[in-house]
Amino acid sequence: MHDACGVVGISLRDFSASVAKPIYYALHSLQHRGQEAAGISVHDGKGVRVHRGMGLVSEVFGDAQINLLRGPVGIGHVRYPTTGSSCLENSQPLLVKYRDGAIAIAHNGNLVNSQELQKQLEGAGDIFHSTSDTEVIAHLLVRELQRYDLADAIRAVMHRLVGSYSLVFLYGDLVIGVRDPLGIKPLCIGKLENGYMVASESVAVDTLNGRLVRDVQPGEMVTIKSGAISCERLVRAPRPAHCIFEYIYFARPDSILDGRLVYDIRVNIGSILAEEHPADADIVAPIPDSGITLAVGYHQRSGTRYRECLMKNRYVGRTFIMPDQSMRETAVRLKMNTIRPNIEGKKIVLVDDSIVRGTTSRRIVDMVRGAGAKTVHVRIGSPPIIAPCYLGIDMASREELIAAHKTVEGVEAVIDATSLGYVSLEGLVKAIGIPIEHLCTGCLSGMYPVEIPGEECCNSQRRITEFTC
Repeated sequence: MHDACGVVGISLRDFSASVAKPIYYALHSLQHRGQEAAGISVHDGKGVRVHRGMGLVSEVFGDAQINLLRGPVGIGHVRYPTTGSSCLENSQPLLVKYRDGAIAIAHNGNLVNSQELQKQLEGAGDIFHSTSDTEVIAHLLVRELQRYDLADAIRAVMHRLVGSYSLVFLYGDLVIGVRDPLGIKPLCIGKLENGYMVASESVAVDTLNGRLVRDVQPGEMVTIKSGAISCERLVRAPRPAHCIFEYIYFARPDSILDGRLVYDIRVNIGSILAEEHPADADIVAPIPDSGITLAVGYHQRSGTRYRECLMKNRYVGRTFIMPDQSMRETAVRLKMNTIRPNIEGKKIVLVDDSIVRGTTSRRIVDMVRGAGAKTVHVRIGSPPIIAPCYLGIDMASREELIAAHKTVEGVEAVIDATSLGYVSLEGLVKAIGIPIEHLCTGCLSGMYPVEIPGEECCNSQRRITEFTC
């Protein structure tokens, strides 16, 4: 699975300062949220400059590109696509020029009504240059700015969007951050020595030696001008619906989301997993990297010895291409290798965040068995994933989700585990510390907080359809 994107926006008080390098460093800290493309837009006092490209942040930007992006205000983006194909046209920030100026926009999330909105806009004469739902948002905003002031224009746009979005805009010398009324995707405010910033995660603030102020509230607009900040709640929903997988997998463990340290949440998940699914084992081992914190919690609660049994190769890189079927095992070993002396003759508990298709889990279990493990118990820090995500996670289709078609025992047999245990949804919610009605659990329950075209909601009362100004 991959998250949709990471966004950042910074405004500095010192007009002679350049914001490009701080944005570059902030994007590095958000690289885990998207590895396909990166981009930065800055306002130099006269106009907007943009540089974007395909690849990692370090591949897209060098000193030459950074030095050309002069100005005290700017936004940045790292992308992994959920809506729109993989191409430069869909990379962000997206710059839209219109009669009265230009707007640069960066978006984390996914709209479920983007095709409907695009058809309406095309019928009214708008021309689109990408297949990204971000361009739909930009076109809507440009139209509303012809009728309203900035806040009312953004409010009008928010009332038309259905789905998840954390947005940053560069509008003249303003940096604007907006979080959707359900707060599905994270966005936070940071105080810098020379200004303010908004970012997808607090680690971006930490990287710049800033101070986390708070999370952007669902439905709130944050405006930063000349290093000063103002906030206004534009749209209110009856309750939030924070993405539950941010806490399980996507956010970095050192991030603080909605007032909670992700590291602590994952340790709690591992601890509850040990209570719910104990195992007769000699070693608790993580499947790196996402299983590490979960395994720490499992080890602490169970008292079973913690020991790394798998070592991840962090230098394979995003361009690594899986070979044909005959070389799949070699490909897995290139990414991850067993530590045989820690495994041989041992009863092992392997801890991971999730099982999606089951193919990678099977290969890892086979590797550990091949290294001499007596037994291999698999413990998972999320409940079974039974439904697709339509709100910002690039996840397998329903047909590919192994838990959508098999029982726990069936998945256990497919991955060849001695035993398999998932944390319960109740245990997961307890570990996070947020009421279940304030979380989006669509992929785990099939109950989505908004209406999904073509999907039948299992419990219509979980949908949130009423929004107020």
